[in-house]
Amino acid sequence: MSAVRKTPRILVVEDEQSIARPFAEALRRAGFEPLLTGTAHGALRLAESTSPDLVMLDLALPDGDGRDVCRDLRRRSDVPIVMLTARGTETDKIVGLELGADDYVVKPFSAAEVISRIRAVLRRSAPVEAAPRGPLRAAGGLELDPAARTVVLAGHDLDLSRKEFDLLAELMRHRGEVVTREDLMSRVWDTNWFGSTKTLDVHIGWLRRKLGDDAAEPTYIETVRGVGFRFVAPEGEEP
Repeated sequence: MSAVRKTPRILVVEDEQSIARPFAEALRRAGFEPLLTGTAHGALRLAESTSPDLVMLDLALPDGDGRDVCRDLRRRSDVPIVMLTARGTETDKIVGLELGADDYVVKPFSAAEVISRIRAVLRRSAPVEAAPRGPLRAAGGLELDPAARTVVLAGHDLDLSRKEFDLLAELMRHRGEVVTREDLMSRVWDTNWFGSTKTLDVHIGWLRRKLGDDAAEPTYIETVRGVGFRFVAPEGEEP
């Protein structure tokens, strides 16, 4: 995803024109640049060619399942995704978040409310400025460079999303300390975040997989049940 523009570009993936067109007009009035498509194919094509700042993604599309589109988008980038669906059960929401969505909107919806949530997601997705300091190292050949925003493990570069990088940096800076779930959400997502922390669990899970870490016997990230997470690996030596 490109840097956030002065006019954020919102890709609206919705095949019901009675919903898509009025919502696009509401986005324009609110200062956004809307792009419209009604198909899964169009969503992936436009996401690739236009680099939107956020994707509003309907789950029920005529040529595919929006959940598959969400999964594909998340493999390609960390663009914020807000799912739009007529289904509103807790299970549906959890599945959406586990696929990588940042928020979940149930039809029918108020355009004003959704635009407010879009702004909140964009704020939470903005990069966290890393404090200027040297690389952080841990046993096992893990090195995180805040200035270059790179992570190396045993000589291999790790491809981390922006949020995964920021989570790892925050935990490594507080090595040996328990960082609460609320503090992680506040520091990595948004200082005014009061929603579910399920998305934190999802990102921690992705980060663990990329580190090759086992939640049951952690080398790097330990879960402190009911509280938060702790980075447990001892400090590594300089190469």
